[in-house]
Amino acid sequence: MYPNQYYYHYAPQHNSTFPMLNDAPLANDIQKAINGEYSAVVCYEKLAKMAPTEDEKNRILEIQKDEIRHLEEFSKIYTNLTGRNPSYQIIEECPDNYRAGIEFAFKDEQETVDFYLDIADKANDPMIKERFRRAAADEQNHAVWFLFFFQKART
Repeated sequence: MYPNQYYYHYAPQHNSTFPMLNDAPLANDIQKAINGEYSAVVCYEKLAKMAPTEDEKNRILEIQKDEIRHLEEFSKIYTNLTGRNPSYQIIEECPDNYRAGIEFAFKDEQETVDFYLDIADKANDPMIKERFRRAAADEQNHAVWFLFFFQKART
């Protein structure tokens, strides 16, 4: 698709001194996405340590790598859109119990799919649209894995 799909090339559409004010709702949504990704990265580190098998631990760490990539991409988009760096805040606490944690992760990933598709629909820039659509597909894949782990934990 792109020569280096993990490095996001995005040219700012504004003078960095005067960010595009009409993109404030989009910037706010992207900041929320950044905080969600940051929260997921922290949570998945915790879940990986609690995983009952090495296979589950490794899969959760693979999912975490995707979340780190999303975090980096969204941070670059935010910086280029606003002219300032995003903040990073944990917006949801990860449960201390493995089964509760993977159920939480499943629900969060599913909700994130819709949120990212909404951002993609609102964005005018084709690269932002593509990044959020791709992230939505990743989140759906993550949700399937967490649902699988949740079902396994029930037995």
